[in-house]
Amino acid sequence: MVQRKKADVRDAILAAAFRLFSTQGYSETSLPQIAREAGISTANVYVYFSSKLDVLYTLYAPWLTERLDRLERSLARIRDPQARLQRLLLALWRDLPRESNGFANNVMQAVATSSADGDYSPQLREFFQGRVAAWVGDCLGVAEREATLIASVLLMAFDGFAMNVRLVHGVACDARMAELVAQRLLPAAPVSESSAPKAPPTRKRG
Repeated sequence: MVQRKKADVRDAILAAAFRLFSTQGYSETSLPQIAREAGISTANVYVYFSSKLDVLYTLYAPWLTERLDRLERSLARIRDPQARLQRLLLALWRDLPRESNGFANNVMQAVATSSADGDYSPQLREFFQGRVAAWVGDCLGVAEREATLIASVLLMAFDGFAMNVRLVHGVACDARMAELVAQRLLPAAPVSESSAPKAPPTRKRG
């Protein structure tokens, strides 16, 4: 039998894990199941990854980065700050939680079931929050510290929507919810007299 290349084995593990996480969830997936799906032994999985959580975060980092890059391009095309903020909220609270059969839900499961001394790292969360804070600051015109605090709250809501996405009666975000929150965070600028459209002059009857 030809020995499989290391890169091929690692890719097979990640592909198998993504299929299982996407269909049955993180909590219901075990490393032996991932190994069987990849066609290798469980011991061989540990050659490449330290834990199931390590496998998940190896998958989640590029998955999330790709979607945030795509969102950034989408936001750059929206000139109105309130409309841009509304698009950001809708992406965070509706689109991302739904993507790939609710793949982000796996991270919620993982964090909820990880022990305090586990190998969870906040690095990816901090990266996510930093991206969102930059967009919030641009929309609202606030300082970095304030934008970071707001981004933290928005991501707490993201966690909640990601947790609810697989529930039959889970709470979901829609366009109206995103619009309402965007309006409260950034009320539309009042129309000044100089910028308001003027009514056409009336003609005097002769």
